[in-house]
Amino acid sequence: QLQASGGGLVQPRGSLRLSCAASGRIFSLDTMGWFRQAPGKQRVLVADITRGGTTNYADAVKGRFTISRDNAKNTVYLQMNSLKPEDTAVYYCKAALGYYTEDGTPIVTSEYWGRGTLVTVSS
Repeated sequence: QLQASGGGLVQPRGSLRLSCAASGRIFSLDTMGWFRQAPGKQRVLVADITRGGTTNYADAVKGRFTISRDNAKNTVYLQMNSLKPEDTAVYYCKAALGYYTEDGTPIVTSEYWGRGTLVTVSS
């Protein structure tokens, strides 16, 4: 499973760090990323990172957010600085991974989603 944490309420121009850890019967873990969904809007990519460390950012967060990962811990991070009210959203972690089901069946998917964590930027 993917377990996201670190959301909360922060004032404009503040910072937050999100974490997402992959756990369970995982045998491969490739690109990991963060998406967000604001009220009444579609879910959109914020940033993603390959296993080798190549990053990709949405224009709206370039220069303010930094994505990183620790492959030994199967964890991806999103450091969010200079937060704006328009960054308010539920943030979701997604990973391309392979895992075994309870009966030992291997599953490979590029669309494994974690539960979201709410980030609210408000004074």
